[in-house]
This record gives sequence, structure tokens and C-alpha cells, in this order.
Amino acid sequence: MHAYRTHTCAQLNTSNVGENVRLSGWVHRVRDHGGVLFIDLRDHHGVTQILADSDSPAFAEVEKVRSEWCIRIDGEVKARSPELVNPRIPTGEIEVFVRDLEVLGSAEELPLPVFGEQDYPEETRLRYRFLDLRREHLHRNIMLRSHVVRSLRQRMWDTGFTEFQTPIITASSPEGARDFLVPSRLHPGQFYALPQAPQLFKQLIMVSGFDRYFQIAPCFRDEDPRADRSPTDFYQLDVEMSFVTQDDVFHAIQPVIQGVFEEFGGGRTVDAVWPRIAYRDAMLWYGTDKPDLRCHIKMQTVSDHFRDSGFGIFARLLNQDGTEIRAIPAPGGGSRAFCDRMNSFAQAEGLPGMGYIMWREAEGGPEGAGPIAKNIGPERTEAIRKQLGLGAGDAAFFLGGAPHDFERVAGKARVEVGRELGHFEEDRFAFAWIVDFPMYEKDDEGKVDFSHNPFSMPQGGLEALEGNPLEVLGFQYDLACNGYELVSGAIRNHRLDVMFKAFELAGYTEDAVRRRFGGLVNAFRFGPPPHGGCAAGIDRMVMLLADEQNIREVIMFPMNQQAQDLMMGAPSQPTNEQLRELGLRLIPQE
Repeated sequence: MHAYRTHTCAQLNTSNVGENVRLSGWVHRVRDHGGVLFIDLRDHHGVTQILADSDSPAFAEVEKVRSEWCIRIDGEVKARSPELVNPRIPTGEIEVFVRDLEVLGSAEELPLPVFGEQDYPEETRLRYRFLDLRREHLHRNIMLRSHVVRSLRQRMWDTGFTEFQTPIITASSPEGARDFLVPSRLHPGQFYALPQAPQLFKQLIMVSGFDRYFQIAPCFRDEDPRADRSPTDFYQLDVEMSFVTQDDVFHAIQPVIQGVFEEFGGGRTVDAVWPRIAYRDAMLWYGTDKPDLRCHIKMQTVSDHFRDSGFGIFARLLNQDGTEIRAIPAPGGGSRAFCDRMNSFAQAEGLPGMGYIMWREAEGGPEGAGPIAKNIGPERTEAIRKQLGLGAGDAAFFLGGAPHDFERVAGKARVEVGRELGHFEEDRFAFAWIVDFPMYEKDDEGKVDFSHNPFSMPQGGLEALEGNPLEVLGFQYDLACNGYELVSGAIRNHRLDVMFKAFELAGYTEDAVRRRFGGLVNAFRFGPPPHGGCAAGIDRMVMLLADEQNIREVIMFPMNQQAQDLMMGAPSQPTNEQLRELGLRLIPQE
């Protein structure tokens, strides 16, 4: 007999009745039924019920075990009585009568229970992550992640892509976040960087003559944590292709992503048609470049109805450059209680509130009600109703000012209205390609900078860069799903003349570009092919499939919100010897 087990804790069934077996696992829970002890024994595969009564030679040993002790048992498989069958587990028709027990590893008092899935403070869960991972829900999430990665990898190979690995220690590059720097011992005073993404390497792979690359790639960014983003490292499905247009990238990646969501979506609807929405329209209609299309409501601009109107707040706003008024239609939301609730929602999000109009049934047709309707008059109120396609019993909410000041809240309010009023499809994965991103934006100091990936090809090439930088669009695209950015990519800028000009507009001299990206610039001197690609966030993808709200629920060993590993004690202080070897000295923080 094997030293530890003849079967896993998910294998035994009625065909094994009468057999002598050996199982190993953890004590999930212990139940004392007056002289008969039941133990749910758990391993990676499942749970088997074992029992011991006073006739069992191992009864005294069974009495000693406690939750999460690791044990080995020998015993005989018996059929359960029909009324005691548990149909929820594969082994629910049998139980094992214990004849011998060995404690493989005892456990101290648990800092958090494994059985029961109770909510526990995140600090405790992360400090004892190895216990947290024993819990069924989290264990299932991590297994889902592994299966998703396997499926992605197989689908990419089946589609004609080849997997290559790129370096983990490299040079610093501007990917939009802070680098993790690694000091060099052999070159004192110089630093490597952990790659924010394999961006430059995958472009070099295309220049090297390989056609369709992919990699399940670790990426490292020193970012502020969010619920949908890890503060230190994450994994992405990294993809690059030669001799392709934007359409070619879409056609290659959609079957892979769609197939994974169909395979692991748990029966939820997966959109087969992915619309393409211009960035400008996404911001107007949804208030975000990662819209949740499960909500059917679209915002509209209604500025003209408020210009020079009796509603002074909006009328004065519209006298300022760059301002507008947007409306969120709310079919079925025409009650004072709902309007007050949404006004409170906006205030909780940091805005003074949201104006609204309610339409009620009247003799001559729907009639507007509320302070805004009263101030702008029936003619303008009716024009707004007709533009928004609303009727009696409906409402509309209004936000005004510079769009970048209210779009975030407007986007959240749109989804909130949709959920509350039933204009929302919960069990659906709704995808959309967001395209035509602006290449440049102005920072807080008014300086022109890249708004997206700096290595993207501008639409129109060199000629497009001769005009206003803020009007230049790039061949850049994101895939949005249910309010999250799932994929980001671009057709790359493979022409040096266009690249130098693009970086010049963002304040980089040609010398600076050559110095910072010498490897890429040098490669582009020798026949670079047109190429493009994308990267899909695996952690975020699994988070959606697992129906989790926090990305840490699908990462095996995540950091906390302060980018600390509480289990391993990272980050930690280096020793003086390490610092001397690297030629470094720590400056005390005031």
C-alpha cells in the first residue's frame, strides 16, 4: 500500500464498498454524535466522510484530532444509509470506517477558520494566506485561474501563435507607471528595471522575423493599488503580430477571449458581436472608456436646451469655454423618492448633486416637474423629453461643467440608474472595442504628453503630426467588458521618422529617444515590418469569470493595499552588507 494514500478524497464511490483504503488530508470538521465521531477529511480534490465508533481500534486517536490537522487514515469503505446520502459531493454515497490513524502534522489554534467561509479581516487573511487558500471558495478561484491560463495558452497555439519568453531584468522604459528598479552589483550606481510589460522585446521579436508571438507574461509596476489592480505585479496574455492591421488583431484575439469566457462563464451570456466605439463617443455616452454595456442607457448632450435659459446655474456654466450639460435618461424613474436617492448618490461621489426633471401624465401629454422644469419652462422641457425619447413616469438627470470634472460620476450614475430601474442585464459578458484614442493629452501643467502607449502609430502617419497634437488619433484600442479594461493594444509605430516626430511633440529630443530606446531604434534601421498587438489582463479576466469584486480574490499570494506582503514580510530592510556590496546608502526619511 502507498505510504500516504490509495485514493484521493474525491475518488471513492459505491463501487469501492468493502475495500480497505488509505486516505490523507486535512480535518475539515469534526462532529461528535454521542459515541460516534465523524470527520470530513479534505484534500485538494474533495471531501470524504470518515467515522469511528467505540469498536474502532483508532477511536482514541480520532478523539484527539482537531480542525486542520493533517492526518492519514486506513479504513474500510461502507455504503451510507439512503437517508444519509449527501448528493452535493462525489463521495456522498459512502463513508470510511477508520481502523488506523496517523497524525502527519498537527495544527495550533487557527487564526481564521477554514470551514464555514466566514468573513475575516483582510490583514488576517493575507498574513495567513496559506490557510485562506485552504478555504473552498478561494481554492476554487485559484483553480479557475489555472484552467483559464491553460485554455488561453492552448487556444493561442491552436490559432498559430508561438510562445516565447522575454527577459525579466531589463532597462527602464516609460509605460505609464513607475518602474521597480534593481541595483547592479557589477555596475555600481547603475540600475536595471523589472519590465512593466514586454513591449519593446515583443516588437523586437517581430523585427527578428518571428510572425505571431504570445506569452503569459509577468509585468511589474509600482502603482497605487485599486480593487481591480495589483500594486506590484500582474500577469497578462501578451500578443504581437507582423504584417497586420487593427482589424487583423481584433479577428485574432476575439475567438480566444470569447472562447475562454464561454468555457468558464458559468452559463452567462457571452456577446458574439463586439461593437467598436470611438473613444470620444464612449466618454460622451458612458462617461468612461471602459463602459459597462450591460446597462442599456446612453447619456446625451443637452447643452442647447439650457443655453440662455432660466436655470441660471447651467446657463452661467455654458458661458465658460469647454463646458456642457449632459443628461442621463431614466425610463421608469419618475418618482420623487428615486430622484432624491440619485441626488444623494451624486453627493456621496463628491458632486454638489444632480438636477433632474420628472415627467407626469397630464391632459395635454407628459408634463415636466421639478425645479429645473419650472425654471426653463414647458417648451424647453418638452424638447428635452423628445430628444431623450422619454414619457410619463420617466425622469432625466443632468450634470454640467467641464466634462473631465463630472464624467466619472456621470458614468457611475448611469450604471446605478440602469441597475435600479431594471435596464441592466446582470448575467452577461458585454464586450466592446474602444478605438480612436487620442495620441496626446495635456497634463496638469499644460504640457503635451502621450495619453496612451507612446509606441503607437498615429492615424495619418507623419502628416497627422504636423497639426494640433491634441487632434491626433492613434491606432490604439482597448477591449472593455462589464466596466473593466480587459485588453489594451495598438498598431505600432515602426517608422523612425514618424517615431522621432511623435516623441518630439511630447517633449523628447531625437537624442533622448535614441538614448532611452537604443535597442528599438537600432532595430528599426534594418527593415522593420508593420506590426501590432495587444495584452489581456489575466488577473482581471479571472476576476470577472469568478464574479469577484477584488482582484486579490483570484491571486494566490497578493499584496495588501499598502503593497506589502504580510505573509513573507516584504518589503524589508536590506542588511548593511548588502548595501555595501551594491554601493548604496539609505538616506533617512524625515
